[in-house]
Amino acid sequence: MTAPTTLGNDLLRSAARLSRWASRHASFDVPFAQARLLALLDELGPSRVSTLAAADHSSQPTITTQLQRLEASGWVHRASDPDDARATVISLSAEGHAALESVRRARLAVLSPALDQLDGPALDRVRVAIDVMNELLSAAADAPVPHPTRKDG
Repeated sequence: MTAPTTLGNDLLRSAARLSRWASRHASFDVPFAQARLLALLDELGPSRVSTLAAADHSSQPTITTQLQRLEASGWVHRASDPDDARATVISLSAEGHAALESVRRARLAVLSPALDQLDGPALDRVRVAIDVMNELLSAAADAPVPHPTRKDG
């Protein structure tokens, strides 16, 4: 493996492990799959089911089932798509934002004791790492991303 490949794999693995660890140890009432979909809606904004399915690498029926659960909880709204009256867009409701924030607070609560154990220089490195990750996300958002392992492209 090349150095950038190894570095990229290490970065993705560490970020995913930290996220899974926080979710596994946190106590929240929102099922994880629904919390993930709430976070996706928060990131993407109002979206069609097909957009959410593609972004989550899920089928439309799977996303539709999850959205029905979110809707039953009052966490999302459906509205006509302004670009196509035959379609609908899904958006977070105020209750959905609140549910997502409760999940985020619970995950932070389990991570905070570990952060509290870090000294000043280590916290500075964490801040720098966050800045670099945000730069990577911005650069990735601007670059076309091939999906060589996906069947649709």
